[in-house]
Amino acid sequence: MQFAQICDRISVEDSGPIDTSAFPGIWINSNPDTNGIARIVISQTGGSLSLQTYAVGPDRPIDWGTVPVKVFASSPSSHAWAGFTCAYDFGFVETQLQGMIMKGLLVLAQLHRFKDASGRTDYFVREYFALGHD
Repeated sequence: MQFAQICDRISVEDSGPIDTSAFPGIWINSNPDTNGIARIVISQTGGSLSLQTYAVGPDRPIDWGTVPVKVFASSPSSHAWAGFTCAYDFGFVETQLQGMIMKGLLVLAQLHRFKDASGRTDYFVREYFALGHD
């Protein structure tokens, strides 16, 4: 099988790099009372994106570190971005982040899967972030 759906078929001339210029910046959670992710910083070096996450902590933000970002287009022939994904592995929990920009906001889906024997339930969160300054 060479394609799973008709939109997967393109000619070689249609392929090319995805324009990621809208992603880089400091994205601040639109909910000032969040108890999850407070802000993310998306950086671009060359043609690659990376994401640094800061979660709400008891005394100060918790820096999750920086991870590479995989960017997706809206179709195989598109050069415009549609969304991204990245993952963090903290040992006791794996967190996958999936984001897209809609109406000027970054919509961030978080999927948390616990790997320890704590009995905590895996969970999903969706939050909205505005491009801004810290």
